[in-house]
Amino acid sequence: MTKPRRNVQFQHRSNGHHGRRQSISEASEGVSEPGSPGPKLMNGNSEKEPPTQSEYDKKKQTFITRTIWTFVMIAGFFISMFAGHIYVMGIVTAIQIVSFKEVIAIANVPSRAKNIPFTQSLNWYFLGTTMYFLYGESVIYYFKHIVLVDRVLIIFATHHRFISFMLYVMGFVVFVGSLKKGHYRFQFTQFAWTHMALYLINVQAHFIMNNIFEGMIWFFLPASLVITNDIFAYICGITFGRTPLIKLSPKKTVEGFVGAWILTIVFGFAMTNVLMRYKYFICPVNDLGSSILTGLHCDPNPVFLPHTYTIHPPLLLHSAPFTFSVAPMQFHILVFASFASLIAPFGGFFASGLKRTFKVKDFGESIPGHGGITDRMDCQFIMGLFAFMYYQSFIAVYKASVGSVIEMAVQGLSPDEQVEVVRGLAKYLVGQGTVGAEVGECLTGIARRR
Repeated sequence: MTKPRRNVQFQHRSNGHHGRRQSISEASEGVSEPGSPGPKLMNGNSEKEPPTQSEYDKKKQTFITRTIWTFVMIAGFFISMFAGHIYVMGIVTAIQIVSFKEVIAIANVPSRAKNIPFTQSLNWYFLGTTMYFLYGESVIYYFKHIVLVDRVLIIFATHHRFISFMLYVMGFVVFVGSLKKGHYRFQFTQFAWTHMALYLINVQAHFIMNNIFEGMIWFFLPASLVITNDIFAYICGITFGRTPLIKLSPKKTVEGFVGAWILTIVFGFAMTNVLMRYKYFICPVNDLGSSILTGLHCDPNPVFLPHTYTIHPPLLLHSAPFTFSVAPMQFHILVFASFASLIAPFGGFFASGLKRTFKVKDFGESIPGHGGITDRMDCQFIMGLFAFMYYQSFIAVYKASVGSVIEMAVQGLSPDEQVEVVRGLAKYLVGQGTVGAEVGECLTGIARRR
């Protein structure tokens, strides 16, 4: 009978555990996973594990990154604002494109989108069509005197809405033609989600763009009110906040909400008093090449001019009337600041609910330390829309402009009637002494040759 061999080790035995089979957990510990500490050495000493970053260090690093990028954004914003209106419009355009991308991405299912043609392409097509329509409306409205006298641009200007509609219809037809059995729910969900994003982001951003055309103050003031209100709410909340405000944002408190409202009103009064002194902020855009150095020139809106008000005390007090002078804009800013403090934050609450629905922390990582662009702009969109509606309803002064007169002449008069208008204007200007007789004869001669 053969003697058993000694000192033979099998693969399932280890030097430190003779005669005992290794457990599954022990075996798994001996295999290093990616990113995990390596296996134990044969002499029983383990490799030194790299020191893990503490929670404090993580928060510190996040705070530093967030602070740096905050100053970068503030600096970039002021540089673009002083450089000219066209640069601010470029920033607004970039913001709405990135925001649209972020909102679309959180509802997208890449594994399903790959099996369906045109899913991503249609999203961007509808974005391009919407921006073409909205930007075209703004350009035609504010620059009639340019687009309606150009031989090429007038074709696009007079048929702009029909062209935009046909572009949308083409996308709609492609979408219906791409419907695939077994994916109907996903495709229609994507279609509805895309249109919701277009409305909540691009349509509201369109009114922000119009605010810039009406005057830089109508863009800068609402935006600064929202930003400062957010800062004041944070400061008041950590200082004396106790009562939770809304479940969607557990860190928001009633005390911070009310305290920020009061401080935002104070900030609004101070900032308005400064901005009203500069025509670069209060004048509508008539030259896209203007900057803080060249400035703008216009007759200020009456809302920026001081008015004298008299308060008559009750007769029982037997005191003299009290008179004071203030610009009406100082009263309007009370409404702007109240909306920025009491209503605009609900845009942020809406975004918080949306993120909770899809179980994401941020809309994206476009801004290091801050998350996505949408996370910073969730309150700005609704504030910009309110600023435009309020301005058009209570502040704007409607009067005839060169562009509106040209539009009426081009679209409402026949060529012969247009020539008659030129002839009549030439005679009037000569009679008033505005132009010389030679210029008048030249204009009349052109009209006769027609």
